[in-house]
Amino acid sequence: MKALIYTGPERMSFTDVPDPVVRPGDALVRIESVGICGSDMHAYLGHDERRPAPLILGHEVSGVTDQGQRVTLNPLVTCGTCGACQAGKDNLCPDRQIISMPPREGGFAEYVAIPERNLVALPDHLNSDQAALAEPIACGWHAVRLCQDRRQTARNALVIGGGAIGLGSALSLVANGIEDVTIVEPNALRRSFLSERCGLRVVDGSALASGMTFDIVVDGVGYEATRTMASAYAAPGGVIGHIGLGSSQGGLDVRRMTLQEITFIGTYTYTAQDFRDTVAAMVDGRLGALDWTETRPLENGAQAFSDIRAGHVAAPKIVLNP
Repeated sequence: MKALIYTGPERMSFTDVPDPVVRPGDALVRIESVGICGSDMHAYLGHDERRPAPLILGHEVSGVTDQGQRVTLNPLVTCGTCGACQAGKDNLCPDRQIISMPPREGGFAEYVAIPERNLVALPDHLNSDQAALAEPIACGWHAVRLCQDRRQTARNALVIGGGAIGLGSALSLVANGIEDVTIVEPNALRRSFLSERCGLRVVDGSALASGMTFDIVVDGVGYEATRTMASAYAAPGGVIGHIGLGSSQGGLDVRRMTLQEITFIGTYTYTAQDFRDTVAAMVDGRLGALDWTETRPLENGAQAFSDIRAGHVAAPKIVLNP
């Protein structure tokens, strides 16, 4: 099969590779759409030691099984038997794996093998590019659920970052009853896109006035500067949901968080139930038109990575079609 291979920092190769090995209990999925995630970009830049070259990246996947069923894929493979899995917190399984990280190759290819239990069937009215958004939106859905569990009376929210994770978080907030949502996005091209296409309030960080506070703050970026912003704008008794994996250190104002009893929640991916709930919300239209992607052929994937790196992409998500 053909695949887009990460071969080293800022290097990708579109070439022939062996077909996936299908283990007992696996399904072979012919990939129709696969999104470029921020974690793929981290690997592409050489910043993710968990994804060493050479490797097939990509874990935001939709396609068709060898039985002809249209599906989207929960890329998180867990044991199903440990305490975390049995408690419905399978994203915390100590033996978890994810496609696009060894030992499992990812979805920037024509086919991928994954356990059948990780497949979620799709209705005809949700196209493959839309279905590939289930994974990034589920990250936001999970974070919002955890934040609302802690702050059940939340009236407003700030989302830091206007990429797919941030946008998915904002859409999830609205779908779960919080309509007063502000997104901070520094890229003017993307701010314009989100405002016009998605009808959301999107501002540059400088537009946030001193003294403004938000009951829920979602950091979809994860750098020192964004954690500083989250610490400053979280309301007393508020919650910070931290999804972004941009860097590992700095930014939190622990003194203010202590004095104002601000809860910090690190959030990782989603549970299997969160993923299914996200797909159900997509199918029902509760997450909007899902028309905020840009589609390119997989063979042009290297250029797509380069364009994202250069800040030339307005859409929150580029989806590649094998």
